[in-house]
Amino acid sequence: MLLPLLVSAIYKEDCYLSFLVVIVISLSLGLLLTAVSRPRDKTIYAREGFIIVALSWVIFSALGALPFVLSGEIPSYVDAFFETVSGFTTTGASILSGERIEAMSYGTLFWRSFTHWVGGMGILVFVVAMTNSVSDRSIHILKAEMPGPTMGKLVPRLRDTAKILYLIYIGLTLLEIIMLICGKMPLFDSIVHALGTAGTGGFGIKGDSIASYSPYCQWVIGIFMLLFGLNFNVYYFSLCRRFRELGHCAEAWVYLAIASVSSIVITINILPLFDGFGEALRHSVFQVATVMSTTGYATQDFNLWPSLSKGILLVLMFVGACANSTAGGLKISRMILLFKSVRVQLKKLIHPRSVNTVIFEGKKVDEDTLTGTTNYFAVYMICFFVIFLIISFEPFDMETNFSAVTACFNNIGPGFGMVGASGNYASYSILSKIVLSVAMLLGRLEIFPILLTLAPSTWMKHK
Repeated sequence: MLLPLLVSAIYKEDCYLSFLVVIVISLSLGLLLTAVSRPRDKTIYAREGFIIVALSWVIFSALGALPFVLSGEIPSYVDAFFETVSGFTTTGASILSGERIEAMSYGTLFWRSFTHWVGGMGILVFVVAMTNSVSDRSIHILKAEMPGPTMGKLVPRLRDTAKILYLIYIGLTLLEIIMLICGKMPLFDSIVHALGTAGTGGFGIKGDSIASYSPYCQWVIGIFMLLFGLNFNVYYFSLCRRFRELGHCAEAWVYLAIASVSSIVITINILPLFDGFGEALRHSVFQVATVMSTTGYATQDFNLWPSLSKGILLVLMFVGACANSTAGGLKISRMILLFKSVRVQLKKLIHPRSVNTVIFEGKKVDEDTLTGTTNYFAVYMICFFVIFLIISFEPFDMETNFSAVTACFNNIGPGFGMVGASGNYASYSILSKIVLSVAMLLGRLEIFPILLTLAPSTWMKHK
């Protein structure tokens, strides 16, 4: 919290005291935990990895909500917790109206967007990248925190892989800031929007999100949303000139193909609503990018678009972007593996004795990965509909409740109806806000860390 504290001090805002108090609380809690916890066996196994990740994210969110409450800008702790979880999970769902957002202090606005940037690549991935105390035995932490069906190393040492990913992350963020400044966007605005784009979060600092900025800035943010939705391995292979491996990145090509086709279809569908093809294309590409990358920025209230366009965007909410990116959703790679698995099963029905293997990006996919992908999809659907049934007790229309769960569970932010681009989540009850906060955590950590932490069997000592 030193950075938002510094921002508050630069703008001479009283909210710097809120960050200072929380820094002292966090430091005291950390020192206390370090003093009382001295395990003999410091090896981190799979169980410990899941628990560390789940509890760390909950504690970070609980502490991260305090500056909002202490500053009085979000008096309700439940609302502040919802906002902070939405920030760290890069969801971008907010309980704040446009007027309240524009009235917030610079330090608090920076903190909202900075939570996106920290949570985008992963809170504990940052720890692995910046410290020497974590060894490759901590791969279970990264597996539990990094999104996607598989997680591998770019280089032999895990910590070096984390550093490479963060260097790419920082480089792209700085590049976007520079390009936005070139478009005459103010420095503060450029920084917070780049942080939100990099983390694919979507907290804006204006009531109309990105709509009041120039078409150039909208194009820059739209393109960078797509870029941050790509698998970061693509950038590593490009920098290392490993073009053969780059050519095998099928997930990236499918991701870009889906985005292109969706943008063209929506452009044609919404063309009567705008003055020309160029304007319709810009809004179409931006909204496809914001939904597929699960960012949540908006240039238009797509809640008012034709049913076909809204239907495409709803489907894209589930699809999401690439694995090993900062985006949410089911992930393109997982969808490809599901389709390939179904095709193999259909072939076995016709030729029971045939041996069929699934090939993905030039490599044979092992049975454990396929089983894990199928199981994840099944658990995903169960969790989704359980959360949806709980939220359905709210006195809102089905479109609002269904899209609210879809947007929170897939870490997108805005949905349709009352929670559309021009709405917010303030009208939901305390219970629903807590449930949706859990949904955001489930979506960002890909379900299993949270479920395993809640399971009593996880805490039992195994002999």
